[in-house]
Amino acid sequence: MSVRVTIDGQEIQARSGDNIIDVAAQNGVYIPSLCYVKGKPCLGTCRTCSVKVDGSVMAACTIPVREGMEIEVNDDAEIVDMRKALVELLFSEGNHNCPSCEKSGRCELQATGYEVDMMVSRFPYRFTPRVVDHASKTVFLQRDRCIFCQRCVDMVRDERTGKKIFSIKGRGTHSSIEIDAELANEMTPQQVRHASDLCPVGCIIDKTQGYDDPIGQRKFEIKSIKDRALEKEHR
Repeated sequence: MSVRVTIDGQEIQARSGDNIIDVAAQNGVYIPSLCYVKGKPCLGTCRTCSVKVDGSVMAACTIPVREGMEIEVNDDAEIVDMRKALVELLFSEGNHNCPSCEKSGRCELQATGYEVDMMVSRFPYRFTPRVVDHASKTVFLQRDRCIFCQRCVDMVRDERTGKKIFSIKGRGTHSSIEIDAELANEMTPQQVRHASDLCPVGCIIDKTQGYDDPIGQRKFEIKSIKDRALEKEHR
């Protein structure tokens, strides 16, 4: 069923049940996100897709469109700055040294920082000490870079048992990303690469690459994350 919604003053037709982030992209409006993956369950953890819906702030990846909905993405300066602040918070909370990271040029956090016009975080950097995890034979976790998006937790599972390979331990400032080393040791090279690619930052590292080779192509230097997101909707 089709519904009418308004995005930044433009009335559009959308399919009922589709979420705001996809509907916006289908109509040429980019909304950044660091936890949402199209076709996968919405996580709503990063909040970088925050928009105003009928005057209230909501996560665009979690809200299905409905008749008469008024959505503000870029017309409201407050919500634009809010998304930028959320990205800045992620940079200040972790230890993101982009020049020395294997995922530089292919990191979604880095690319989103450029897209929201971030120059430097307005928040003090915490330089949180986090221990690198080398326990698995296939993967090591560079915890400094984790943004707790939970993609790996919800979308990477052991193919035989369905058990989760990654988890988050603790709460608040004591949170840490954990790995079941025994299950991770059974991952195929393809599964390891999938987990590494799924991670929006350089936290999940394939041990066959490590620091020897870059992780994937420097795709965001060729085309922005915004252009890539909009292109996916028109394929």
